[in-house]
Amino acid sequence: MKPPRVIKTHLPIQLVPKGFWENKCKVIYVARNAKDNLVSYYYFDRMNQIHPEPGPWDQYIHKFMRGKLPWGSWYDHVKGYWREKENRNILYLFFEDIKENPRREILWIMRYLDLSLPDNTIDKIVQLTSFEVMKDNPMTNYTFIPKTMFDSSISPFMRKGEVGDWINHFTPAQSEMFDENYTRQMADVDIPFRTSI
Repeated sequence: MKPPRVIKTHLPIQLVPKGFWENKCKVIYVARNAKDNLVSYYYFDRMNQIHPEPGPWDQYIHKFMRGKLPWGSWYDHVKGYWREKENRNILYLFFEDIKENPRREILWIMRYLDLSLPDNTIDKIVQLTSFEVMKDNPMTNYTFIPKTMFDSSISPFMRKGEVGDWINHFTPAQSEMFDENYTRQMADVDIPFRTSI
């Protein structure tokens, strides 16, 4: 049996090549709540020397809310895959669920991919995909990438991996403004994001 091909991408759904869907490829989409995602984006943009300097945090929040970050709108991205999850064979997972119970989510993925593995192998997958282990692995923490591209002295690629760290970055006024924008932007979908676990 030929091993499956795996492709990792951050493309919004409208840019995924048509042939991908025509060939009935399976998609595992992982979404993270907007506030923690914004914090993560900000630190990534600061350490990513290929992107322009992101500017101060307060301005960055406004860019995020308007979808003016280098890779576009978070809102459009998560909604695009959510709307198509039934039609296009997409397993839509949440970062918060993975953090809360990684074994359960790995079992979801295995069922989706029609895989069966012994319990000790699943235990090993849970251990090797933990944030703590991945943070120390050069293949996942990207420390092998030259400092001229990713400067981990500014922020490591794998920074905290927590749910709810946004509370350490948003002022109450910023949080209220963001929540109002979020409610408007997400009014047409009911995606069950959680900002804490």
